[in-house]
Amino acid sequence: MKTSEQTAVKATYFSIIGNTCLAIIKGIAGVFGNSYALIADAIESTTDIFSSCLVLFGIKYSNRPADANHPYGHGRVEPLITFLVVGFLITSASIIAYESVINIRTPHELPKPWTLIVLGAIIIWKEFSFRLVMKRGIQTNSSSLKADAWHHRSDAITSVAAFIGISIALFLGKGYESADDWAALFASAFILYNSYLIFRPALGEIMDEHLYEDLEAEIRKIAVSVDGVIATEKCFIRKSGMKFHVDLHAVVDGTISVKEGHDISHLLKDTLRENIVDLGHVLIHIEPN
Repeated sequence: MKTSEQTAVKATYFSIIGNTCLAIIKGIAGVFGNSYALIADAIESTTDIFSSCLVLFGIKYSNRPADANHPYGHGRVEPLITFLVVGFLITSASIIAYESVINIRTPHELPKPWTLIVLGAIIIWKEFSFRLVMKRGIQTNSSSLKADAWHHRSDAITSVAAFIGISIALFLGKGYESADDWAALFASAFILYNSYLIFRPALGEIMDEHLYEDLEAEIRKIAVSVDGVIATEKCFIRKSGMKFHVDLHAVVDGTISVKEGHDISHLLKDTLRENIVDLGHVLIHIEPN
């Protein structure tokens, strides 16, 4: 059975190889097809390669076992890597916007019609890549892998904008040569918007915001099914890497011995970890009824 780390690593290698091939294809097609939008697309794919390498490093590092200096593991590196990925997105969006403005002000030839075929294939591939990597990100609870998936989606949107821009330029002809540059400028704004969507959950993760209501409900449901547990009170959940650490207050009969209460807490902890494989540290506090 594959571990979450193995699944995430394979998805990241898929991103690195795919982005490398696409950056080369887009760059060649953009230069020979007179499409500045495709060249801008190639720039974004190049930054995607480096960000995917960062994600790979983050996944491998965050899954290192806990040690004396890091008793809760190394999972907190994941949202930090996500911040760096967002930085790459913002950088690529800024470069695309700058180049688009320059190209809008510089007369150039119409893009070649065959660039539309290249863009159509790219759009299909990048949307497929987004769905695959996002699925793996959800499976593994990896915030950095989800951010990597959004790189694919933003790339697809950039390509859609380029497709529309080139189509307008070719259909309307002379005087509309810069349509694909305007499309690239629009795409850069969309990339910035996606950057915020990626950044916000990672910020919540590193700030220990309460974001896991469904998991909390599942924990409480399992807890009250354990023999000796009457009810639950406080339940605090925080995410670190691909694991969730839990602090739970369990209500038990106030007349039982300390040893019985201790045994119930261990049974509760073991039951939770058996039923929810994504749990890391589980701390049980016993409350007398």
